Amino acid sequence: MKKTLVASALAAVIFVPTASAIEIYKDDKNAVEIGGFIDARVINTQGSTEVVDGASRINFGFTREMTHGWKAYTKLEWGINPFGNTDIVYNSESNFASQSSDFLNNRLGYVGLAHDTYGSITIGKQWGAWYDVVYNTNYGFVWDGNASGTYTYNKADGAVNGTGRGDKTVQYRNAFGDFSFALQAQLKQDEFEVDEVPGASSPILPTASFMNVKAAGVNVQNSVTTVEYNYTYGGAATYNVTDKLTLTAGFNLGEFEATTSAGKRLTETDSIYGVGATWGNWDAEGVYAAFNVNKQEFHDTDNLGRMLPEAWGLESLASYKFENGIRTFVSYNILEAGDEYEAAYDGDVFKRQFAVAGVHYVWDSNTVLYLEGRKDFSDFSGANEEAMAKSEDDGIAIGIRYTL
Repeated sequence: MKKTLVASALAAVIFVPTASAIEIYKDDKNAVEIGGFIDARVINTQGSTEVVDGASRINFGFTREMTHGWKAYTKLEWGINPFGNTDIVYNSESNFASQSSDFLNNRLGYVGLAHDTYGSITIGKQWGAWYDVVYNTNYGFVWDGNASGTYTYNKADGAVNGTGRGDKTVQYRNAFGDFSFALQAQLKQDEFEVDEVPGASSPILPTASFMNVKAAGVNVQNSVTTVEYNYTYGGAATYNVTDKLTLTAGFNLGEFEATTSAGKRLTETDSIYGVGATWGNWDAEGVYAAFNVNKQEFHDTDNLGRMLPEAWGLESLASYKFENGIRTFVSYNILEAGDEYEAAYDGDVFKRQFAVAGVHYVWDSNTVLYLEGRKDFSDFSGANEEAMAKSEDDGIAIGIRYTL
């Protein structure tokens, strides 16, 4: 067993994917670090130009050396909006007021134990095992891929099914030489109700004809189906073939269990599995290239929040970093639903497809100036094309990221 590789893999659990951190306290037993970044950008997309926050965040990491080679640690991270987001509100009393969004929102919070030989176990809200498979293409600052199955339920944080920053997860990790792995269980209890669809084969996939009847105001059914979506499970494996080539593979599973008003039981499996490959190091000079591909069922939603019965996704990224700190990159991403989606939603098409190109000037390791542009090639043909396309558009952004 290569001890240095094992130790590095376990240390990464504590502070990755934070780019860097500042040690603010250390003694013989305890250490405290602070990390995160502030990202400010001017973006033009969807017909407007605005100053926006670029997913700024702050985090704190605490580690404590224990006996017999064990280490205890915890990580707390919050998303922050330092630039303000205030709207005009007009109420029923004919008064104007201003209303601001929250300054803080929870991103991560977990506690764990780690040992160089026995691995690590963590409990809390943390990056899912699935992210090990697909993180390699998630380096653009402005436009995430949104095709890897990480940020599910219309580009949320992947908390529900544990593929992104999963809620209430228990995770075990270890490494043996050039091979490392992660196993995960998400222990939660979710329950919701949906309108009951007469004769439907799926509790979470209402037919288009039923939806059209509802939209017309016709009360076809007063009953509801109760759906439970509880535990999920995932795993990932990483193999460092050489110091430049890395291969990844993994899966994530969950299950919808429904009970109709007549007592009939229905189930659907939320599944995603895929592989990835990486060449080089994103932060190092020279060539970096990566891709990941996945197949999924009942795992994500379209831009209107409707479930995708099945889809496949691809993310790819290629970049070159010059000696002077300039890094150029291009990426291509696609998430496409198939025939089952069209049949369920009266012929609607869902094909999210776009390319991104960018230039980063890495002034130093903690300060980056950037310019990124997106070109959209999506296809949302059907009755809901205009509504579906609202959140997918061409765009250009310029900004600065200051990392702590």
